Amino acid sequence: MSQRAPKDAPDASAGFGQWPFLGTNSAVEYWVDAWQRSVLLLDVLRQRGNNCVEHNARKAPHVLSFEAELVLDGRSLARPVNYALVRIVPPAGTSIERRKRPFIVFDPRAGHGPGIGGMKHDSEIGVALAAGHPCYFVGFLPDPVPGQTIEHVCEAEARFVAEVVARHPDAEGKPCLIGNCQAGWQIMMMSAIHPDLVGPIMLAGSPLSYWAGVHGRNPMRYLGGLLGGTWLTSLAGDIGNGIFDGANLVANFEALHPDNTYWKKIYNLYSKIDTEAPRFLEFEKWWGSPVLLNAEEMQAIADQLFVGNKLASGELRSSNGLRVDLRNIKSPIIVFCSWGDDITPPQQALDWILDLYDHEDEIVAAGQTIVYCLHQSIGHLGIFVSGKVATKEHGEFAQSMDMIDLMPPGLYEAVITGVDESIENPELVQGGYLFSLEARTLDHIRALGGNSPEDDLRFATAKRVSEVNQGLYSTFLRPAVRTAVTEQGAEFLRRMHPNRLHFHTFADENPFMAPVAALAEAVRANRRPVSPDNPFLAFERMVSGMIANGLEAWGKARDVVQEEIFLNTYASPWLQAMVGLRADGASPTRRVERDLAREAVAKETAAYLEQRIDQSGLLEAAVRALIYVRLPEGKADERGFAALRQISEELAPAKRVGFARLKEIVKEQYLILLVDAERAIAVLPKLLPNDRRQCEEALALVRRVLAARGALPEECNERLERIEAMFAGPVPARGREKAA
Repeated sequence: MSQRAPKDAPDASAGFGQWPFLGTNSAVEYWVDAWQRSVLLLDVLRQRGNNCVEHNARKAPHVLSFEAELVLDGRSLARPVNYALVRIVPPAGTSIERRKRPFIVFDPRAGHGPGIGGMKHDSEIGVALAAGHPCYFVGFLPDPVPGQTIEHVCEAEARFVAEVVARHPDAEGKPCLIGNCQAGWQIMMMSAIHPDLVGPIMLAGSPLSYWAGVHGRNPMRYLGGLLGGTWLTSLAGDIGNGIFDGANLVANFEALHPDNTYWKKIYNLYSKIDTEAPRFLEFEKWWGSPVLLNAEEMQAIADQLFVGNKLASGELRSSNGLRVDLRNIKSPIIVFCSWGDDITPPQQALDWILDLYDHEDEIVAAGQTIVYCLHQSIGHLGIFVSGKVATKEHGEFAQSMDMIDLMPPGLYEAVITGVDESIENPELVQGGYLFSLEARTLDHIRALGGNSPEDDLRFATAKRVSEVNQGLYSTFLRPAVRTAVTEQGAEFLRRMHPNRLHFHTFADENPFMAPVAALAEAVRANRRPVSPDNPFLAFERMVSGMIANGLEAWGKARDVVQEEIFLNTYASPWLQAMVGLRADGASPTRRVERDLAREAVAKETAAYLEQRIDQSGLLEAAVRALIYVRLPEGKADERGFAALRQISEELAPAKRVGFARLKEIVKEQYLILLVDAERAIAVLPKLLPNDRRQCEEALALVRRVLAARGALPEECNERLERIEAMFAGPVPARGREKAA
């Protein structure tokens, strides 16, 4: 006979919240949830391992989320490389405009596989497509072609760009190149050798000045000195039988933040196991696919760039003796960096400008347009991966690339602000942000922080020590190492690398993981998540915070110790003297050497501009007037450029000026104003035609463009009144043959 339960007895079906014993219900609820989360975590790690095995088994593994078709295989070139050019197939509903310049995204080969620039639809590729631009992608295979070098890769990339140019003969402007991290300095080298081939160059988190940084914040720049130079890079390449394992580079990145590597990343997955798995698996597919480099490639990178810092100083030369001089680049250079990036801090992204130039006027004289944008917090990978960054900064750059290309030479900072009711003429703004360019000086970059002369001497000493140790290794150890290494042994070491092993350990190829999938399926069917206010869950989070804080403190203490070791070791007068450097504290020069041919061209350009001051016609006069009025402000934004576009579209096709021609006119008129602004404006009436109606129409267009940004400052208003008087006043008689 069954007994009826008491009226106030707890209902077991209601969960654990009704247990009568003090604390028992919360403990049971927590431990069941913790056990379930552990099983599900193990299953996600199993899926990650399987993804890694499957992904790396492909012929051309990548994480692009866009459909692509092969255009040019680098292995088919005269000097073959493992790179390839593909065309991104626009998703359904995406409209591509034939006359818009194409974009080419170059992915970094810095340990990981390709695709990070297009892993999400909100990405560099996604925003370029959304803006109507044809888009291409340059990726690579996991194994290098035997014998390929950095120079071979640069030549292949030049061939890729030429192919894109040939496929878009009607485009208004040369292709825009986007280089992420390592790919950034590589396309800069290529562009310095082939300056006439490329359009605007955007560097996203790309280091070009490798010694730069500030004390206490940029520990990776000390690594070469702490290891005694690049001889360990040679050893790693020799142990790999001529192959350098990119997993070593990944390990260096992970060592930066032990709190994230050893705890936060996994605990974040564990604590949000019901929602976090898809994002985790997506990112880990890329993170867990290290690629290989030829030992010669990696050695050149370490010797010439990381430790040698030879790119910004113009010390690099091609195999035929051509100097890789970044001042050769005439296309706009856009540098996107972040204060939250400790792999490529702003100093390493920007201080190459200080290495090349002493004053911003030299940038103008060299004909370069350099734009930089500083994000306040995003990390290194977030520059390429974050959807928020893509839809804001990358989106604005994609929409405003033509405006940047049209800007006169000089140094500018890109300022991106939200659009609100205070913005005048908001209909001229694309999207929810206003893109502005504000003139800057080199002092603005110096104010970001950087090396002292003593620091430069320390890094120069580390470079010399590296050369000495490299010579000793090559002479005494390398022959023995190469004799002992076999390809089978090298492959075994690659498979046993910790950054591969911890993926494969949890894959189904491990027999101990066999029951995990079924167990996880049972847990999902009976999932009982803990309540958010459970005291044991609060205790778990507290312990997690303590572990993370402890690892973070240890990482920071390690960085402080390593920095002090580097600074004190390489500041030694004895060591500096032994390697042939002055020990009196004087800093070795990092200035790029003089280029007599460049100086001769500069003199010829100045003489040409002097002759052009009172020549040309109405269009040049209007452009000169526009620049003259706005010159005191030192800034421009997308509204003025949008007004120019509207005016161009309203004109009859026969009266329109091509983008390339307009760019030439803007540059020339700006430089003329810099040569002698007063004379350039005084002779303005000589450029105007006899037809008064044409002058009035041109003045109306000038006013319209000037009004796009709203009311003019007082000084600009005074300049406009002077221009209006010239356009409206009597035109002196003169020959009209050239004007006609």
